[in-house]
Amino acid sequence: MNGIERARKTAEDLEHSPGFGNEHTSEAVPGALPLGRNAPQRAPLGLYAEQLSGSAFTEPRAHNRRSWLYRIRPSAAHPPFVRIANGSVRGGLFTETVPDPNRLRWNPLPDPDPGTDFLAGLWTLGGNGDAALRTGMAVHLYHANTAMTDRVFSDADGELLIVPERGGLLIRTELGLLAARPGEVALIPRGIRFRVELLDETARGYVCENYGRPFVLPDLGPIGANGLANARDFLAPVAAYEDIERPVQVVSKYCGNLWAATYDHSPLDVVAWHGNHVPYVYDLRRFNVIGSISYDHPDPSIFTVLTSPSDTPGLAGVDFVVFAPRWLVGENTFRPPYFHRNVMSEYMGLIEGAYDAKTAGEGGFVPGGGSLHNMMSAHGPDRETFDRASAAELRPQKIEDGLAFMFETRWPVTATAQAAEATHLQRGYDRVWQGLERHFRP
Repeated sequence: MNGIERARKTAEDLEHSPGFGNEHTSEAVPGALPLGRNAPQRAPLGLYAEQLSGSAFTEPRAHNRRSWLYRIRPSAAHPPFVRIANGSVRGGLFTETVPDPNRLRWNPLPDPDPGTDFLAGLWTLGGNGDAALRTGMAVHLYHANTAMTDRVFSDADGELLIVPERGGLLIRTELGLLAARPGEVALIPRGIRFRVELLDETARGYVCENYGRPFVLPDLGPIGANGLANARDFLAPVAAYEDIERPVQVVSKYCGNLWAATYDHSPLDVVAWHGNHVPYVYDLRRFNVIGSISYDHPDPSIFTVLTSPSDTPGLAGVDFVVFAPRWLVGENTFRPPYFHRNVMSEYMGLIEGAYDAKTAGEGGFVPGGGSLHNMMSAHGPDRETFDRASAAELRPQKIEDGLAFMFETRWPVTATAQAAEATHLQRGYDRVWQGLERHFRP
């Protein structure tokens, strides 16, 4: 049985603990989790008790994130970290180029070189804010064709929202295992160590790195108690540990740069844990889409899966929005997304099929590609889509062959130099709006 077959078998047998924001409890060995206290004088089974804090100790209870881990060795038992090459990874501050008001679109990343794992295949498109000040975000892409072997990764700068587009991932974290396939997303909190194995020969996708406040489910307001992403559909792992004593490289992203130390054991050695600073996997097909059943259609904020709040109510550091299969029934309504200019900046990607406002095909918007419309950059349906939608018969219409998403952020996304100069940048993107003719006849 090869590595992919073993990973698939492991993924098939995974168990989970459901619920977003819950206080989860899990132990891989009965009796490993102490009862009634967090740090007994001697932790059960000779384990070490350790708290991992994803928020300040004194943040309000509703916002506080922390988990207690009971592990074979404490995290403190490691040699010094040293700087290593960043490869294609960049972090805020983003100063290689200037913010660009032009609309930008990229084809998918080219195939990776042989032997490229998830970490080596991370490629930063751009971002904003300052990782050291814990504000802003970054957009990364990844491509890989091999598993991470004897090395793990953690991100001290922010949490990682991983969006597979091609090929599934088996993610081994300190708290247990998750499988994320195209159509699902995985959320890895700040500081959680993990290793990525592949469920297919190759893997490709997107990553949102959130430097700011952790993602939460958006408030529902007048929608009421139900709708959008349901908390019970987010699945946390159950405890599963590695008892490995051999050299393991531990790579940490810290203030925008990569640092590494070689441990003499695997740090994925947590035998039991409890808390709410935990990774999740979520199936985007379970998103409960809300929309108009009369005329027009709501702003795309109605499709928000997760949001990172800022200090201004209603203004997100970053939103994760999904355009999932749905019915369109609006009367006398132009049904694709409308033309608009936005104070927010939008990076859009496509997981499968086509997006109803953009033409697919060669040189178009295709799975694995992405577009960036920075704040106040005018955009909307391309000419072909506009012509088709303006003449369409307005009967109930099911959009079922596409799954697109958007990372929407409060600040402009500054492209990295590698993104601005990439061979897969579509340099004729503006042409999709040519031919939108004058129809006004007073």
